[in-house]
Amino acid sequence: MPIHPTAIVDANARIAESAEIGPHCIVGANVEIGARTRLMAHAYLEGKTVIGDDTVVYPYTTIGIASQDLKYKGEPSETRIGSRNTIREFVTIHRGTQGGGLVTELGDDNLIMAYAHIAHDVRIGNHTVIANGVTFGGHVVVGDWAVIGAFSGVHQFCRVGRHAMIGGYSVVTQDVLPFSMTVSPREVKTFGANKVGLERRGFSNETIASLHKAFRLLTKSDLNTTQAVERISTELRMRPEIEELLAFIASAERGFVK
Repeated sequence: MPIHPTAIVDANARIAESAEIGPHCIVGANVEIGARTRLMAHAYLEGKTVIGDDTVVYPYTTIGIASQDLKYKGEPSETRIGSRNTIREFVTIHRGTQGGGLVTELGDDNLIMAYAHIAHDVRIGNHTVIANGVTFGGHVVVGDWAVIGAFSGVHQFCRVGRHAMIGGYSVVTQDVLPFSMTVSPREVKTFGANKVGLERRGFSNETIASLHKAFRLLTKSDLNTTQAVERISTELRMRPEIEELLAFIASAERGFVK
């Protein structure tokens, strides 16, 4: 089989003759890799991990490593990945734990895009699309043909039904119905001055209080932006921070979060 000379492959790993192990990959003792599966470069596989046929693992992906669950105590567990999957750069797939049946599982014909995280005991079906930066908490179940939009987070123990589509940047804390189009609210709000952060950086109490009042006028009054800016300009001392805030508002071409 083609194994790059810089790859480190344990002698006890079971690798099909037609598989390919690229530069600087590390493959542990209990790993099994199927026919025509390709580890492109810098992939790291350990634990009891099985990958089926015709799967492509892109650079800097980690598969089968220990769970981030603090309850995990090193019990023997598995990672199972089916056939014809595409696993893109920097994906992390953690092995199962005692509390979830000891298995993390990915079916066949899935596209896992860059930077996605598949936590312990997650079970993903077939033909899914998991977009860039999606994060699954532990024990999530994803049905066949589901599509999860970029940078969405799915809370632990939630289920995503078959043929469901979740819009990008969603925060999912309950089950997603099969066949549904689901998106969490995208309203973003400003809640006031960053009091703790400003205190840690040495801003005075007077400055923080002025910023609090400015934000109240901007976000919690019935004033429009022009009226709020006028009130800030007339009622508050023109500290450098207030001047910076007003200049930022004046230069905003796309508006600002209120």
